[in-house]
Formats: sequence, structure tokens, C-alpha cells
Amino acid sequence: MRVLGVDPGLTRCGVGVVEGVPGRPCTLVAYHVVHTDPDDELPLRLLTLDRSLTALVAEHRPDSVAVERVFSQHNVRTVMGTAQASGVAVLAGARAGLPVQTYTPSEVKAAVTGSGQADKAQMTAMVTRLLRLSAPPRPADAADALALAICHVWRGGTRSKLATAADRARRRGGGGR
Repeated sequence: MRVLGVDPGLTRCGVGVVEGVPGRPCTLVAYHVVHTDPDDELPLRLLTLDRSLTALVAEHRPDSVAVERVFSQHNVRTVMGTAQASGVAVLAGARAGLPVQTYTPSEVKAAVTGSGQADKAQMTAMVTRLLRLSAPPRPADAADALALAICHVWRGGTRSKLATAADRARRRGGGGR
């Protein structure tokens, strides 16, 4: 399974692509950071993000997209920009006809490090180790996007298999009633 992970941000949006199967180490395909100019008007920034993410989906041809779910922050301006960038990322995956799954930061941290309370340094170190990289991916937005992709391979792949099995059982009339 090839997954494109997105760590949404309006100024810096991390994108990481990995291949793997649940329970096995993943392999790095690529990582990118999409930048928009803070001095540009919001519509132009969102358009830049949309075009870049659409191009990356077309280039890397993932099987699915994983996006960090926006959580409440104290800085409303920051959370609004992140939410808008998240919506563009979800749209890029949906427009390509791909399944899109969102994960909270603590879900990603738990999947990758074993602790939902891991800090940025721990996350980057684990991504580097899990992907067997010689150096940590930089900037942190790229490492976070790779962590999202890894999380989806390990958790989303299992979810997808369970959903497929349940769907087959329903179609055969074995819905467990």
C-alpha cells in the first residue's frame, strides 16, 4: 500500500509518501514541503496549496491519503489556517478518487512511538529509525507527514481489511444477526 501523508499548514504543508503493509517496516518513497507566501492573499495561498497537492497525488499515485485532523488550539488564527489547509488536502485526495482518513496528533504519536505524548524530537527520531534513513527528514513538517503515512499503513490498512471483511460478510448474508 502506498500512502501520501499530509501535515497541513498554510505556510508550510508537509507531504510524505511511504509504501508498506501492516506489521512490517515501511519504505520511504518521497517527502516534500509545500510553501505559500504569508504576504499573499488567502485565496492565492489555498490555490497554490491545491495545485501542489494535486500534482503530488498525480506524481506519487498513492492508494490512499492520510491527513492530520485539526485539533483545538488557543491561537484561533493558526487553527483556521491549518483547518483550511486540511480541507484542501482532503479535497485533493477525494478529487483523485482516493480514500482519505484523518488522524489526531495523539493517534499518530501512539502508532509511531508507542506514546500519544511523544514530542517532536521523539517523533522525528522514530520516523528516521522506522524508515531506516541516514538522516532525519527536515523540516519537522516533512517528518510529521511521514509519521501520518506510517500510521495509516499500520492502522488504516487494518481498518480497511476489517471493513472489507465485514462488507463481504454482509453481502453473503452473514451479518451476524
